[in-house]
Amino acid sequence: MSPLMLMVTAGAGIALLLFLVLKYKFQPFVALMLVSILVALVAGVKPADLVATIEGGMGKTLGHIAIIIALGAMIGRIIELSGGAEALAKTLIERFGNRRTPLALTVAGFIIGVPVFFEVGVIILMPLAYGVARSARKPLLVFALPMCAALLTVHAFLPPHPGAVAASSQLGADLGRVLMFGLPLTAFLCYVGYRVAARMTRRDYPMTDDIRAEVYGPHVTNEDLAAWNKGTELPSAQAVAAVAHMGLEESTGSLVAKLPPAPPPGFGLIVSLILLPIVLILLGTLATSLLPLESTLRGVLTVLGAPLVALLLDTLLCAWLLGTRRGWSRSQVSEVIGSALPGVAMVILIAGAGGVFGKVLVDTGIGAVVSDMLRTTGLPVLALGFLLTLLLRAVQGSTTVALVTTAGIIAPLIATLNLSPNHMALLCLAMGGGGLAMSHINDAGYWIFTKLAGLNVADGLRTWTVITTLLGTLGFCITLLIWPFV
Repeated sequence: MSPLMLMVTAGAGIALLLFLVLKYKFQPFVALMLVSILVALVAGVKPADLVATIEGGMGKTLGHIAIIIALGAMIGRIIELSGGAEALAKTLIERFGNRRTPLALTVAGFIIGVPVFFEVGVIILMPLAYGVARSARKPLLVFALPMCAALLTVHAFLPPHPGAVAASSQLGADLGRVLMFGLPLTAFLCYVGYRVAARMTRRDYPMTDDIRAEVYGPHVTNEDLAAWNKGTELPSAQAVAAVAHMGLEESTGSLVAKLPPAPPPGFGLIVSLILLPIVLILLGTLATSLLPLESTLRGVLTVLGAPLVALLLDTLLCAWLLGTRRGWSRSQVSEVIGSALPGVAMVILIAGAGGVFGKVLVDTGIGAVVSDMLRTTGLPVLALGFLLTLLLRAVQGSTTVALVTTAGIIAPLIATLNLSPNHMALLCLAMGGGGLAMSHINDAGYWIFTKLAGLNVADGLRTWTVITTLLGTLGFCITLLIWPFV
């Protein structure tokens, strides 16, 4: 098949994928698999080789990412159901003081966002924002916007979140280096988000009646909120903390009712458990770069720093320290860990289907043609990764789908560029910027935030869409600035 026809086939396949997801609301996994099969057959894959191509793409992708995503979800679930996320956020609120409560919730969103998926993090932390807003007599958006922006920023950029893991796997980037560059990058973006949100929320945004009544009571009006936003003093940190626990029990589901009562875990313990796998992965990466090949310490750190080993150790520690030591039976620990898997099963399958699509592009020669075409644009590879991910994110909504599809499209080009490990990590982060930007009405995260924050569609676009796009674009610009120096 001619290069032109291969390009037409690839374009038609991507268009069909978007059409099925947007128009007919196909589940992305089913749509990706169907489009992958059709593109493979049209582009010349022999029917006898079709199954091998699909299994090869699925197996190569899931062999690397399924364990990491599943273990990350288990850690997040244990921390969630043990009350650790709530305890961490409340401690931060107390320590930061009453005037910096939005910053405290932003920091909570950053820390909790590492092991916990975006949607779960919002459900955990939003009741805290409700309680703080009620006690402080301030509009909810002052607290919710920077907090949720931090959660989504971590979700788009950092492992063990599925988009970052899948993109790193398909491009061959080292997760340790992604974390090494990504942690300070996302921390800075979260702080910028806090500052931008503080300016945005100086303006009054009316809340929907149901959320306003739930947060403040039926007697409070939008006019009251507007008045409070113009200078009412915050209460003491103790008062904020006393109110902030309200409503959290409903967010963790019926499984919590089965667990024995226990005091919440300590702040230091939760932070340590969240940071442990990150530190091990970073040490493993540094060991391979700095220690001699025959060093015993290098061998030990390489094993402990393998992402699946680091996350497995942390899962076991979470199960013991947050579960068994606090009175959970073995069966309860097992049930809590198992409850994490249904929520991530479809995410894992979507990532695997993205790997199938990427394998089809390579095996049919489409990838080489696309690679040549992208090279002729003259754009830096960082810009190509960011713009492709941004475009796919804008038109179909899912960060994970955008990242895995972009990785499949540009992987053949990357294979010809001989990029250094540091540059590969920065490329993954630039793509993460595209996956963060343009969260709007076709994104489930947009609806979760706007519904729980009580915003109408227009105000959601003015706040949530603007701040995510700004942070995603800024993240890309930072990777572009760092690129020449690594």
